[in-house]
Order: sequence, then C-alpha cells, then structure tokens
Amino acid sequence: MKFIFTCGGTAGHINPALAVTGRLRELMPDSEFLFIGVNGKMEMDLVPRAGYEIRGLDMTYIVRGHDLHAITRNLETIRNVMRSTREAKKIIREFAPDAVIGTGGYICYPVLTAAHDLKIPTLVHESNAVPGLTTKLLADRVDRVMVGFEESRQYYRRPERVTVTGTPVRGEFDLFTKQKARGELGLADGEKLVLSVWGSLGAQRMNEIMGELIEELDGRQGFRLVHAAGSLYYPRLLEKLKEKELDRANVEIREYIHDMPRLMAAADLILCRAGASTISELSYMGKPVVMVPSPNVTDNHQEKNARVLERAGGAEVLLEGEFDAHALLSRVQALLRDEEKLADMEQAMRSLAVRDACERITEIILEYCK
Repeated sequence: MKFIFTCGGTAGHINPALAVTGRLRELMPDSEFLFIGVNGKMEMDLVPRAGYEIRGLDMTYIVRGHDLHAITRNLETIRNVMRSTREAKKIIREFAPDAVIGTGGYICYPVLTAAHDLKIPTLVHESNAVPGLTTKLLADRVDRVMVGFEESRQYYRRPERVTVTGTPVRGEFDLFTKQKARGELGLADGEKLVLSVWGSLGAQRMNEIMGELIEELDGRQGFRLVHAAGSLYYPRLLEKLKEKELDRANVEIREYIHDMPRLMAAADLILCRAGASTISELSYMGKPVVMVPSPNVTDNHQEKNARVLERAGGAEVLLEGEFDAHALLSRVQALLRDEEKLADMEQAMRSLAVRDACERITEIILEYCK
C-alpha cells in the first residue's frame, strides 16, 4: 500500500506522523511512504533523518489584521495555497496513494484539498486541544477528523465525524520506568527532581526567571533542578550565573535535553510550555506539571492546551508576566512537599492519556483504505 503524510512547522505535528508511519511499516513492510512539507521548515530535516522521502512546497500563513502588511501577506498566502494545491495534485497523481493523512500545519490544507478533489481517502489528526484554522477549514471536507482529547470534540460543527484517538508519542517513552530512570541519573532515595524546559531555542523571559530562581536557591537542598536553557540563551545564562558565584551543586543547566524520555520518567515535577507534543508526552508519562503557555503562538492555542490539563487536575497554569521567580519557586516547593497532591496530579494526567493512540490511528487509516 501507499501512503502520503503531510505535516509541518513543529515537532508536535511531525512526531505523530512519524510514529504512525513507523507502525504502518511494521504491519506492512512493503508499503511506500511519501511526506509533503513546507520548504525551509523543520520537517524537511526531521523526516529524511527518520528515513522517509519528503517533497517541499512553498507556503505562507494567514496573519490577523487589516493593515496593509496583513492584506499583502494574506493575498500572497492565497496565491501560495492555489499554487501548492496544483503542485500537490501532481505529486499525488504520480505517487497514487491509498490514503492521504495530515497531522497539522498549514501545509495540510492544500495537500488534503488536492487529495479530496482526486477522490482519495483523506484523514486529519489534530493534536492541539482546540482546532486551529487549518483543521477547522478541513473538518467538513476530509473523510475523518481524529483528535487527542475527548474535550476537543465540542469544537467541531459535526462532532459525530470526530474520533478521539489520542496523540502518539515516540516509542522511547516506553523504555523507562521512574525507578530505572532515577537509577541511571544517580538520584538518591527521596531526592526530588524538577525538570525545567522551554523549547529547543529557549524562551527569554523564562530563562530570566529561572536564572533568578537559581540565584534564590543558591545551593540550598530540597530538590535537584535540571534546566534546559535553549540554544539562544544557554551561553548568556551560564555567564550570568558564573558572575554571581553561586553554589550550583544541585542545579544542572543544559543547552538542550537529548534524553527527554529518561529525564521525564525520573522527574517529580515538570515546568514547561504547553505545545501539543509536550502535553501528549506529559499525559502519557503521567507527570505533574506547572505550565507557562507561550504567549507568542497563533490563536493562543498553548493556553487552551494547558487549560485542558488544568481542568482535569493534572496541571497548574501560570501566565507569563503574572509571576516572578520567587512566586514560581514557592509554588514548586509547596507542590514537592505535598505528596498527596502530586499523586492526584499524576493520576489525572494518566487519565487523559490514550496509550494505544498509534494503534487507533493506524486502524482508522486502514479502514478507509479498504
């Protein structure tokens, strides 16, 4: 069988597609796969690294506003959509897939529209709690909409066409129990681990706050902290803390966390953003979390993601600009002291996870292929 996957822009869109293609390949080793992404975006690097062919199209996105810049940009986007739809039709005709699956990003619109026009089964998966513009536009056109959370169905005009599948996570997250991960990291019995991570590039304000939090700790015992500063802020944060001559015996600062499954498994509490990929991994691993949604994303979807976890009881949500380092440290320390609260949060997070998400999505794809 042949499958086209289209996704782009963020790991939260790309990783679910790679997880499902991996499962389809396990079931049908002779199957063929082709990805379609956006030229210059991270999928053009990540997908080939995973061993799949990808074709790139030129796409821009809709910007909100009525000024000259917004109007000019949106007219360009409309032209790009029309051109990309024609190019996608050509690719689809040549490859002749049995189904076309989108897992998020603006590129999904022209590719799934092209496949729909060519009478090929189309499916879209939305990993964010609230659908973005692209998924809204496609919801009545594709054959099936799949979502990560039961709560998400309410945001669609025809919820009967929406199936809750959960969002797949990388297989590496099954490799570690908390006990095994803590042993490999050398954590003592009873020692608490807090993981702080704000994206591969980092976040300026959150690095400032974490730097101040580390200053306030100044070597005091209570918990071990691993903070990922991101490539943009790592050298600056190290230099600042070096100038302060702080005792950082219990603090580890990294540029990037390459062993996320291990650290996440070992952590007692996680401080992070609320991207789609992150919330899937947190719920899958059952991790209590303090979330600070990014204020710099389209349609404020990270706060909407975080509020789903908060309503379930698995997360506490703080909005950037409404707290300082002292307030964050106080909240962390209070949570770490409250074992019952952490256990309740862990159970709430696990209740949101769909552990067989990859299987569910794969089964639905194959049903439409039949």
